[in-house]
Amino acid sequence: MDFILNDEQRQIYEYGGQLAQKYDNAYWLDHARRHEFPHEMFRQIADDGFLGIMVPEEFGGAGLGMTEMALFMEGTANHGIPLLMMVVGPTMSLAHIASHGSEFHKKELLPAACRGDIQFCFAITEPGAGSNTMKATTLAKRRGNRFSLSGEKTFITGAEVADYCLVVARTKPHTEVSRKTDGFTLFAVDLKKKGVDKQRVKISIPLPEEQWTLFFDDVDLGPEDVVGEVDEGFSILFDSLNPERIILAALCCGIGRFALNKGVAYASERNVFGQPIGAHQGVQHPMAKAHTAVEMASLMTRRAAWEFDNKLPAGASSNMAKYAAAEAGIEAVDAALQAHGGSGFTEDTGLYEMYPLVRLLRTAPVNRELCLSFIGEKVMGLPRSY
Repeated sequence: MDFILNDEQRQIYEYGGQLAQKYDNAYWLDHARRHEFPHEMFRQIADDGFLGIMVPEEFGGAGLGMTEMALFMEGTANHGIPLLMMVVGPTMSLAHIASHGSEFHKKELLPAACRGDIQFCFAITEPGAGSNTMKATTLAKRRGNRFSLSGEKTFITGAEVADYCLVVARTKPHTEVSRKTDGFTLFAVDLKKKGVDKQRVKISIPLPEEQWTLFFDDVDLGPEDVVGEVDEGFSILFDSLNPERIILAALCCGIGRFALNKGVAYASERNVFGQPIGAHQGVQHPMAKAHTAVEMASLMTRRAAWEFDNKLPAGASSNMAKYAAAEAGIEAVDAALQAHGGSGFTEDTGLYEMYPLVRLLRTAPVNRELCLSFIGEKVMGLPRSY
């Protein structure tokens, strides 16, 4: 078992440090506080070739895998520049379309997305269904060989800057299927189409990406918009949902390291009662414990990514990584804040803003209770709880 990154992986992991020389945490914070998308930084990432990490070279990408995407996310978050748009676009949408999209998707949309000319978001959550995707009611009714999409999706990251959305819809209502997983179809929906509308969901967390509710009112879709097979979307859906867990675990690990690095620097310099506060075990031990948790979560994240890349079942590792990393990220930011004392809550420190983000990721996009339920049932063999 080799834990050493190859040269290409090391370059990807260290890219965050290069990016931060121009677009650092202060840049990210400024945009996060104003809820303004960092177009210049995203343009730089596109120009440097990182939007298409998981897209084959023939369609404009780098032809790499989930491991490299997780390393990219962890490496940028290490420097305090976490990007949720990299989750819903390059990780969840582009990689999925590269595997299951139509010729139009692969030859037209993917190259444009890899160049950064267009962006994708991802829509699965509904106000009424929440985590119970089986009860989704957004429906694409058949009209000959075409479809009419109607319904509502909420908590859609980055819909204001996205050109297309990968939408999880039912092509058969849940009341008309023999198995609850039947009747799902994925569509790549042009958000400029007639019948698409959106409304901002006001989130109190400082983030550069905003959340939206999307409304679909008889949106006309054709067979060219279908990603994968009609009615068989659920079987390939976890090609997107496991990567989502992995990439957000990587983000949490990076944020944890960023916070702890700030905490260590402050505790090493801040002198009270004649010595640095970092010499006191009451300050030192919480950060050491959090560091251990972050590194353990990072290892599980890389294992999950490796399993996914090698076409192995990755659900167990992905859920364990997401659970462990969110908890570790919260613990790390909290320990760093406590080490800073009152200064940790000042805008100049720029540390507190990381707490609501990692706390969000304990709950979203899949909450820790569902991760634990999956582990309890699927890994440990306990009776189904939901």
